[in-house]
Amino acid sequence: MSGHFSVAMTKDGKTKISGLIVSCQAPVDSPLYDPTIIAAMAIAAINRGASGVRIDTPAHVAAVRDRIGQYPIIGLWKQTLPDYEIYITPRFADAEAIARAGADMIAIDATDRNRPPGESLHSLITNIHDRLGTGVMADVDTLAAAIAAEKAGADFVGTTLYGYTRSTLNQSPPGFDLVAQMVKSLQIPVICEGGISSPAMAKQALEIGAAAVVVGTDITGIDLKVQAYQAAIDPG
Repeated sequence: MSGHFSVAMTKDGKTKISGLIVSCQAPVDSPLYDPTIIAAMAIAAINRGASGVRIDTPAHVAAVRDRIGQYPIIGLWKQTLPDYEIYITPRFADAEAIARAGADMIAIDATDRNRPPGESLHSLITNIHDRLGTGVMADVDTLAAAIAAEKAGADFVGTTLYGYTRSTLNQSPPGFDLVAQMVKSLQIPVICEGGISSPAMAKQALEIGAAAVVVGTDITGIDLKVQAYQAAIDPG
């Protein structure tokens, strides 16, 4: 596994990425949902060797950027929109706020679910590239969505939404089979995200061919981890 995660473009126009990316997020109702605490998580991750971090909301991105220097940030903004299922940075305005806060890359929902008017996948990716000057991580759920994201101009794709959409509700992350299919079918780098619950699983994802792996709950998800332990210890 490489110890570096780079968002620099190579001479052939491809984005080079590799290594461990730690998702530093918390539920809105958690005491951890505070920019200072999220930034502390990110610093701890970087200090222990993580190559980059994945951060939600402009306030949290700004706090992390202020503390981790030039280490890469994949930023996103989860938004619940009436009548639309997509929620990860669904509009250009959301992407713009994340970019202005200091993100190097913007993560967007790139599933085939309905999108707000004027926010087609292609136009969103094009506007992020041309108007914000950042790269795009396409969060997908299926191979078809990954192929469509590559055609729309995404710089790399992640298995983030595998198991969380109607098309994949019968599946459980991590999607190692999906990672293998994407690596074989795409020319852009693939990131394995979702369901990684041990270092061995992270290593397996990279051995399958993922360029990088994102780990969230197993490292920073105190709320969810405690709930899981409590449910096992005292199911009643």
